[in-house]
Amino acid sequence: MKTDIIKPYGDTLNDGIVQLSFTLPVENGARAKKAAERYVKKLNFEKVTVVHAKKIADGFTCFMVYASAKPTIDYSKVEAKEAEFEHMDYYKINAMIKESIGRPIIAVGATIGHDAHTVGIDAIMNMKGYNMDYGLERYPEIKAYNLGAQVSCENLIKAAIKYKADVILASQTVTQKESHILNFTELVNQSIIAGIRDEIVLLAGGAKISNEIAIQLGYDAGFGANTVPSQVASFMVTQLIKLMHPTKKQTRDSA
Repeated sequence: MKTDIIKPYGDTLNDGIVQLSFTLPVENGARAKKAAERYVKKLNFEKVTVVHAKKIADGFTCFMVYASAKPTIDYSKVEAKEAEFEHMDYYKINAMIKESIGRPIIAVGATIGHDAHTVGIDAIMNMKGYNMDYGLERYPEIKAYNLGAQVSCENLIKAAIKYKADVILASQTVTQKESHILNFTELVNQSIIAGIRDEIVLLAGGAKISNEIAIQLGYDAGFGANTVPSQVASFMVTQLIKLMHPTKKQTRDSA
């Protein structure tokens, strides 16, 4: 009988096996491995095995550890809210824009703050796209402006105003010291100061971004790792139609 009480699975059901990776400020060696093992045991794991240890700098060693977790969780009590939209393909998205909006929509995107990583924003916006899914630049009904990396929140808002953007896409990969939260919050604040927040679709993306976090920060939706461009395009088009016609009953419901 299927149960909602679950724990990690490794070799056999409910064995609790997990893989941990972390760094300790010690030189690699037998003593360092023992320290890693003891540390994981203090985290209340059992059957701890250090399977890999490698020096990454003077006085620092990275470890990979297998261990068995004790706790279980009641899956029936777990709730999470994803962005609700119909995931349409390239052709249906273009057709929907022509039919319901009547003009190409304008999207401006960038990696914000001091983050130099563009892999996330490029995967969504660049013509080649990601995982055999066309990027926004490929859509004839979308004018996409990819501003690249290390763009300040203020400059991203200025670009949105300059291009008369319907959608702003903000991405951040670097998350040390919660820098992504600070930058995403700053972008929302800048959009409010500029008086455009209620006129645009505002989206956040990044490895540590979930839809729940994005909503809490004031965005319309958030998209994490492995998101494909058509998912973002589907949401931003349907959300833009709702924004443009707030009292008009939508003819396309979420699947």
